[in-house]
Amino acid sequence: MRRISLFLLLTVFSLVSLVAVIVAGYFVLSASSSQYSSNWMGQMMGGMGNMVGGTGGTQVQNSAAGYFGVAFVVLIGVAVVGVGGLIYFFAFPEIKTSRALNQSLVANSAISVSEATPEKVVTPFESVLKTLTKDERKVVEVLSTHNGRYLQKYIRNDAGLSRLQTHRIVARLAERGVVTLEKTGNTNMVVLANWLK
Repeated sequence: MRRISLFLLLTVFSLVSLVAVIVAGYFVLSASSSQYSSNWMGQMMGGMGNMVGGTGGTQVQNSAAGYFGVAFVVLIGVAVVGVGGLIYFFAFPEIKTSRALNQSLVANSAISVSEATPEKVVTPFESVLKTLTKDERKVVEVLSTHNGRYLQKYIRNDAGLSRLQTHRIVARLAERGVVTLEKTGNTNMVVLANWLK
């Protein structure tokens, strides 16, 4: 879409500039040719030219004529390129969708690569471990080594944490649903959630 806009802008700009050059060239060149014929000196020189056998008037070349000619040719070329580009994009609309086609090819190649090399299946337990802090991970690993059930006071010893740290970590894990707590005497039985086993 951006290329079509570029060619459209190029065409419009060149056509407007071409019209401006033609109009300006007409006024500049016609004004310079009529300059000598309108004054008395030009008429007198024209009459003397006839007497001597000349053509009757003197032709004076304007120095701006060359510049207008070059500008005219350049603007014609730019207009042709712009119109050609617009015709090309309207005649061949599949070019517009080439970017979408390239993106779908890249997506298809990514699918085929992933199908060729299947990824390792990650268990819920491994996923949860990735989201835990270092101390929380210690507590969950201690529970995992004891078949998902262990007393909180023993978790504290095995994980190497203080009583307060263990209490806070177990409370956070219980809030998130990673563990459940069962009151047992003056301590808790910490049970790993069923979906993690």
